[in-house]
Amino acid sequence: MRKPVAPDLPESCDLLIVGSGAAGMAAAISACHHGLSPIIIEKSDVFGGSTAVSGGAIWVPGNPLAVAAGMTDSREAARTYIKGETGNLFNAELVDAFLDKGPEAIGFFHEKTALKLAHRAYSPDYHSDAAGATEGGRSLDADDYDGRKLGADLYRMRPPIADFTILGGMPLGRPDIFHFLRMARSVKSATYATKTVLRYLRDRVIHGRNTRLVMGAAVSGRLAETVFALGIPLCTGHELIGLTRDETGRVTGAEVKGPKGLRRIAASHGVVLAAGGYPQNPAKRAETFDHVKRGLPHYSMSPATGTGGAIAAAESIGAAFVDTNSNGGFWTPVSLLRNADGSTRPFPHLFLDRAKPGVIAVGHDGQRFVNEASSYHDFVQGLIAKLLAEGQRSAWLVADHRAVRRYGLGAAHAFPARIGKHIASGYLKRDATLDGLARQCGIDPVALETTVRAFNAGAVRGEDAAFGKGATSYQRYLGDAENKPNPCLRPLEGPFYAIEIFPGDIGTSMGLDVTAEGRVKDRQGQPIPGLFACGNDINSIMSGAYPGPGITLGPALVFGYVIGQVAAQ
Repeated sequence: MRKPVAPDLPESCDLLIVGSGAAGMAAAISACHHGLSPIIIEKSDVFGGSTAVSGGAIWVPGNPLAVAAGMTDSREAARTYIKGETGNLFNAELVDAFLDKGPEAIGFFHEKTALKLAHRAYSPDYHSDAAGATEGGRSLDADDYDGRKLGADLYRMRPPIADFTILGGMPLGRPDIFHFLRMARSVKSATYATKTVLRYLRDRVIHGRNTRLVMGAAVSGRLAETVFALGIPLCTGHELIGLTRDETGRVTGAEVKGPKGLRRIAASHGVVLAAGGYPQNPAKRAETFDHVKRGLPHYSMSPATGTGGAIAAAESIGAAFVDTNSNGGFWTPVSLLRNADGSTRPFPHLFLDRAKPGVIAVGHDGQRFVNEASSYHDFVQGLIAKLLAEGQRSAWLVADHRAVRRYGLGAAHAFPARIGKHIASGYLKRDATLDGLARQCGIDPVALETTVRAFNAGAVRGEDAAFGKGATSYQRYLGDAENKPNPCLRPLEGPFYAIEIFPGDIGTSMGLDVTAEGRVKDRQGQPIPGLFACGNDINSIMSGAYPGPGITLGPALVFGYVIGQVAAQ
């Protein structure tokens, strides 16, 4: 195994890009394609940002892959859907730019770079019953990627989060999850799972880690292949400290702190901020997350380096920060796993457990408070409202034995994985009766039994009169198709399990105000010459809404592409 070496920071470049996630690498590739010599700096010692550990979905309506497959969609329908999602916060300038340039950007990356994509023929928008929503086509995934093509640079890429893997480091892609959950019931799935595990074990022996990259890691790896093939320096371990300007106020470069100390780099065509927002900045979260202002706990799944340094650097020279979104982040419920030193780390409950039959969510009062099959973003909005109303800091996912062993619950994976360690640690509560489970969790036992009794009565018929779990195509898509008549509903039967859940995020939605060309605006609404931004450093074009899978990576790629064009003009 060759030791990876990060390049030294040059003294000058055409375009300096801060951040190595999808947005930053897209901007660099686009800039290079349009004649510039860009450089990427990355604060962390590994590249890829939150993209490398994400689900990897890319949401771009009207993309050429879906069009070529004959999928029915239109720009007008997508605009209607986004406008309905964002309401009076609809940003026509950015949304129109995204819809206009999106297909072109996807065509560019798919045809001219290593980012080979496939559309999801069936993947409903999160509010699939809303005007303008579609059942599929808008979301794309990167094809699985052989990380060995990166050579030694593979070991400079952000590795998978250990809790999201099995066997000590094997990540599972979407098809993998399908087969691994069914391998005890299907010969085809068992064969698939066996081959996948054997390849991983071989990689561990030969390469010391997985080399088959899936989901967000595939996006990151494929973009990185093109970055390196184009000779674009990617300087990990280099942190943006401040922006430099000339006498006219134009941004001309930056001060950067790296292994060799504080240095200045000149950028003749400007600087692009794509450093991933501020999800790990507690002070900024307290300013912009309403529930944190009101005393609720909050945990982020984003890399620890996402502290908002790029946004702060821009604000220090007069850039405008938008703090009016409906939600300050892209929410997900999380549970807390305990580290060896007594600290905790969050685990997200995105789509594998909540929507499944045999699972409900309750407050400490024993009452359900939300449709468990709603999107992770919507679920947390309901969770926050419940906690504020109840005066509590957490709620609970409650499931029965069949659900836990068939689908898993949080970090407690499905059979044949062992769950004893999670019961022993207290992460997973278990009891033969609802009364006993409620007393372990501090839940009102009488109310919990009443809630489950009422839920079970409707679940037998496939009905949820209280919240309509399984009522939309998106919700049913996340359920269990083998469970009839409703893929999301089944009566709970003992023994019972519970996991404590809290509000969390997978990124921030508020950020810098930008034009349709990705130019950062000052507080008077005028572009700051030479300063661009994309990814989660800009205010989300969805204005705090979360319409579908991939609404962060889609705009990240599109506006990165646009900035590369504009900066070269």
